[in-house]
Amino acid sequence: MDEPSEYVDFMAKYKDWISIKRLGIREDTKPEEIAHHLAGIRSIADSKAYSLLGIDTAKLDAFAESIVSGRRKSYAALGEAYASLQSSSTADAVKEACGGKPLKSIAEAYLLSRIAKDMGFDIAVEQLALSKAYPELKPPKALGRMGKGKKE
Repeated sequence: MDEPSEYVDFMAKYKDWISIKRLGIREDTKPEEIAHHLAGIRSIADSKAYSLLGIDTAKLDAFAESIVSGRRKSYAALGEAYASLQSSSTADAVKEACGGKPLKSIAEAYLLSRIAKDMGFDIAVEQLALSKAYPELKPPKALGRMGKGKKE
């Protein structure tokens, strides 16, 4: 097999966290494969960035769920959910998730994204959506699942 002429590489190491993703690009590599790989990198970077900043995403997830609960997937319902964010309870939830740090706009961006996702809308290129559009692309592995190790 021929050697890749180009690569899309991502490597991060911070304290006890490490992530390495590499895609060798050959003549027959399709653009959707590259997009799928880049979507995985973005997903990893986004999730790690919020935790590194100290934003309590679990609190924002719970708050988003309380807003989304009982709503159907529609643009009108999404608009209503976003409109409900103008309440003081939203400001309190965001402030609490930030832990006193000046990260309000970043926490709000996470909350908006989470509400859209919980309602079934993707606001970024996601690996799962690409896997549905292109069945030959593998869907991302579920978080927390590790392969079976070799038993000796």
